[in-house]
Amino acid sequence: MVTMAAVDHFHLLYREISRSCNFYIEALAVVGAWYTIRKCMSLAVDTYSMLRLHVIPKLGGEIDLVKRYGKWAVVTGSTDGVGKAYAEELAKRGVNIILISRNKEKLEAVSKSISETYKVETDFIVADFSKGREPYPAIKEALKDREIGILVNNVGMFYSYPDYFTNLSEDILWDMINVNIASANMMTHIVLPGMLEKKKGAIVNVSSGSCCQPTPMLTIYGASKTYLDYFSRALHHECASKGIFVQSLTPFVISTKMTTLSGMAAKRSFFFPSAEEYASHAISTLGLSTRTTGYWKHAIKFTLGERLPEWIWAWFSLYIFRITRKEALTHEVK
Repeated sequence: MVTMAAVDHFHLLYREISRSCNFYIEALAVVGAWYTIRKCMSLAVDTYSMLRLHVIPKLGGEIDLVKRYGKWAVVTGSTDGVGKAYAEELAKRGVNIILISRNKEKLEAVSKSISETYKVETDFIVADFSKGREPYPAIKEALKDREIGILVNNVGMFYSYPDYFTNLSEDILWDMINVNIASANMMTHIVLPGMLEKKKGAIVNVSSGSCCQPTPMLTIYGASKTYLDYFSRALHHECASKGIFVQSLTPFVISTKMTTLSGMAAKRSFFFPSAEEYASHAISTLGLSTRTTGYWKHAIKFTLGERLPEWIWAWFSLYIFRITRKEALTHEVK
């Protein structure tokens, strides 16, 4: 009898508690439903954006870049990697190319190759962007009579391998600022007035996926690329009403000579496209998105990276880059 009374007592108590908690349970259900709807809508929007940027342009016809922006493009850092591949993609679409880099022999070879292969006009300017203000008067003089429709600020400097900030030399710090930041500012300052006068033009600044979260052991590099990303987005809002399109490209690792910090990244794979493959995808987003990785597989990584808690991103970066640094130092000793 005592047991039955206890059981009855428990059921009565449970029913009373359930009645009093109904409101809270219903409230939690509403919050849960709202959260689920928001996540589903966000996923749908992200999926649509990816299709709009990376699938639909490939199915439709190519944009006439000459008609939309102009007949001449300037590409910095254009003798290797993404810069060279992007210049070739522009040439395929009938755009005349002005190449800028520091190696005269390479510039001559790439200029000749593009001209003969794609039947466009080419020219080149020898400039070392690590020299502070030194190269810009000559560049400005060389471009003053050109109607530049597209500027691709691709020139960039990377570490030999990931390292701690205090281990970097003063020369590396200054070169990183001059090459990764100052060059884009100065080149844009040179060509933008002409674009504004014509009321059309496009500026593409090649940033990096590392700007989606603070990345330890790539501190200066990531900060310089974050600057480019911010600069691009702000400048677009400033100039969009005047017919100028400014794009921030934020790719992750691309298989180029620059990615010699690990054997894995140096070879083309699912997430590490060749420069040619990347440029082919990235150019199709020009005029469609002001901020994009330029490559659908990198877009997946960027979306996931932005949603990770910062401490997880930082911890994982430190873990990977400490291993990479150790491998690089071991290789140097050998």
